[in-house]
Amino acid sequence: MDDLRPHRFTSRDLALVAVFVGIMAALGLVPALYPFGVAVPITAQSLGVMLAGAVLGSRRGALSMVVFLALVAVGLPLLAGGVGGLGVFFTPRVGFLLGFPVAAYVVGRLTESGGPSYTLPRGLLANAVGGVVALYLFGVAGIMAVGRVGIDAAATPLLVYLPGDAVKVVVAALVARGVHAGYPGLLTRRSTERQSTPV
Repeated sequence: MDDLRPHRFTSRDLALVAVFVGIMAALGLVPALYPFGVAVPITAQSLGVMLAGAVLGSRRGALSMVVFLALVAVGLPLLAGGVGGLGVFFTPRVGFLLGFPVAAYVVGRLTESGGPSYTLPRGLLANAVGGVVALYLFGVAGIMAVGRVGIDAAATPLLVYLPGDAVKVVVAALVARGVHAGYPGLLTRRSTERQSTPV
């Protein structure tokens, strides 16, 4: 994934990445909910994943999630429920955690594909594909691996997530549209780089 080469990030990029690490940590203060029969909690942090990609784009959005997970791995209790440490990567939620950077990247990539201007329809599509479909694929794989269950047993309980995640898709798109309206240059750099790349 050459888009994540560190030397390509400016100080402004890193500052924006740090902001979204903070946003993810703040969303972790929202209590986690454990519906009956579901091993992975419902949290507000998947909203942060969508926002990271929608606002920062693919490279910076994914990097913000990598940094966030690194802080969790070293023991900071930044996940919903106030947990952290390497141990959480051996629980059924590991797939969702490892899917955070990928989901943010997919959201960002689809968002960037529309050019420097942010449109609500494309934003909704990007959030749904990256923040729901891609994240669920990783989540189901994690539950299957840790719980040693089949795909039906892993995926079916996650249906309870869908109503809340549909709301997050819309909220993230509306917030991103507002941010891009106020700061219209956030996606321009990525678009310009793609146009100027030699073929």
